[in-house]
Amino acid sequence: MNDNKILEIYKKLEDYYRKYLKKYNVKLSKLKTKNNYTKNALCLIYLARDYPNTHIVSKKELTEFIREFYPNTNDVQQGRHLAAQQGWFIESGQRGDIDTKLKSGEYRLITLKMPLS
Repeated sequence: MNDNKILEIYKKLEDYYRKYLKKYNVKLSKLKTKNNYTKNALCLIYLARDYPNTHIVSKKELTEFIREFYPNTNDVQQGRHLAAQQGWFIESGQRGDIDTKLKSGEYRLITLKMPLS
């Protein structure tokens, strides 16, 4: 994914965040610190890349994407943390979500219009 696409998706995330999610204390990670993209923002961008037609994404796929920017990354935890700690509505096969059809290690962004809790 190139820089223009990353910025385009992040802009969409910011718009949805301001319009629907900020009032629920969902946390939007900064896109960059210094000159590097943040891992949280990159994960959210990857999960939201074709929003509203989101895809099931494996932890392995997220890790490979993050390695394009952080080559020494062992294992990405951000997919799970974006939901559990920052309030994004991300379904996880690992977290025991009710009625999920996801397998362990899979994630899917559900919506950008309502918070998880």
